[in-house]
Amino acid sequence: MSTPGTRPEGGVGGTGIRLHAPAPGWSLDADVVVVGSGVAGLTAALRCAAAGRRTVVVTKARLDDGSTRWAQGGIAAALGEGDTPEQHLDDTLVAGAGLCDEEAVRLLVTEGPGAVRRLMDAGAVFDTSSETGEIELTREGGHHRRRIAHAGGDATGAEISRALVGAVQAAGIETVENALVLDLLQDARGRTAGVTLHVMGEGQHDGVGAVHAPAVILATGGMGQVFSATTNPSVSTGDGVALALRAGAEVSDLEFVQFHPTVLFLGPDAEGQQPLVSEAVRGEGAHLVDADGVRFMTGKHELGELAPRDIVAKGIMRRMQERGAQHMYLDARHFGARMWEHRFPTILAACRAHGIDPVTEPIPVAPAAHYASGGVRTDLHGRTTVPGLYACGEVACTGVHGANRLASNSLLEGLVFAERIAADIVADPPAGSGPGVPVPATGPLQPAEARYEVQRIMTEGAGVLRSAASLAAAAEALEALYATALTGLAAHGKTAEPGVDTWEATNLLCVARVLVAAARRRVETRGCHWREDHPDRDDAAWRRHLVVRLSATEKRALVVVPTDSADFPSVRHPLSNPSLEQ
Repeated sequence: MSTPGTRPEGGVGGTGIRLHAPAPGWSLDADVVVVGSGVAGLTAALRCAAAGRRTVVVTKARLDDGSTRWAQGGIAAALGEGDTPEQHLDDTLVAGAGLCDEEAVRLLVTEGPGAVRRLMDAGAVFDTSSETGEIELTREGGHHRRRIAHAGGDATGAEISRALVGAVQAAGIETVENALVLDLLQDARGRTAGVTLHVMGEGQHDGVGAVHAPAVILATGGMGQVFSATTNPSVSTGDGVALALRAGAEVSDLEFVQFHPTVLFLGPDAEGQQPLVSEAVRGEGAHLVDADGVRFMTGKHELGELAPRDIVAKGIMRRMQERGAQHMYLDARHFGARMWEHRFPTILAACRAHGIDPVTEPIPVAPAAHYASGGVRTDLHGRTTVPGLYACGEVACTGVHGANRLASNSLLEGLVFAERIAADIVADPPAGSGPGVPVPATGPLQPAEARYEVQRIMTEGAGVLRSAASLAAAAEALEALYATALTGLAAHGKTAEPGVDTWEATNLLCVARVLVAAARRRVETRGCHWREDHPDRDDAAWRRHLVVRLSATEKRALVVVPTDSADFPSVRHPLSNPSLEQ
């Protein structure tokens, strides 16, 4: 059995596991294929194309339909007077609860201001002061300074998406929209050779096809749809993480799922994407209160309601438990109508659409799944453990976020590491390897309805509050889903009908199994991983990362390996700890 950082067992194609799908009926050739069209994917595509590389962008919906569009608060960078990258670094390290890779964070905060200015050069327009003309900056949780640049009040992601989509279209970069990526193509030596994908609906391409390229950049976003209630769009089904695992890549820190503290509460049975109430609302002076109007975060942290998100989410959950309540409130009535309409028009409209007027009443809020701090493990150039496969944005684990993401660092991370990936590809292009070697599908597909069963299991057993008992129950239920499908395939040669719904359900089950396996192993509370049965942080035993990969054994086991220190492990060298199969 191989150790993380080395070539996994299983021969060609890493694990040998592939989704059941028809053979590709069409193909494209490129130097680089970018999967995803958020800030990370489009930035990488623009840089690669500008350097003369034939670049194809593949995206699951429309070009402007990814998670970036939904980002409200803004993008963090040391742009203000008196602020410095060093101060930004300190805030990021504190939020990451001892597991950030300091070198990665230093790169983020030092290269960040320049990356934001290049984003502005690409056409992004941020809000500026009417008096000075300078970029307006606000504060969010965990930041000791105003360093969040925003656009359209609370529509920063939409503005960034607009600018980058326009730049991609102006550059004439080839795009394939409404395309679900299926699997990585690999050559006889396991090097990247492109991707297979399925285009939904009519157009120039339809059905299953392939894009052949020696470099693949995963920028597929998050996996929030693994839970019943999330701020993520419906397309966030963990496709990139699942693809990378099947290809033999390693993932890290997947147990650290950030639950945003203030999501509009729509009722205990609400499912799917829920409206976010940006942290910037608290940054401008809104208060968290219970039903009696008591500000329960006062005295709990030096930053109070602007403490890092994990601390605020825990504070809300504790107060909910104490009061037997299903939600708390965010009170910003003192803003007045003019400020709400000017600074937070998107949130104001969302609240009013659900019968709540923040101008005259407090907003009911509760935590919901928001951001995956972990993902496909990369080095500082975005390279994964599979040659030619890169990852950036929320799908990646660069070491920047540690155990809990600092507010508004996500858009910045996408920008900075996308630029670093493009620079690496241009300076040292992956070797061309010809078409990928066909690998038969060996993993079963889940039926479409398994998506909702996975979400129920994860919400009940691996949500904001976790314990050994809840995680064990979740693991057992997830394994039962997997075993049933595996038995049907092995005994009868039957699997669910290939299609978008079954592929997504299969990907969700894959990432859910990994998340639960890691959460069971981490016997402590750290960052956004909260174990009720182990409420304290344990630096002596657990100031380290968990690296997970899929085994290529018949059982398709998960291999979970703890690192031997807090240092973020290299993708080039094996770890010294023995691996343990779950």
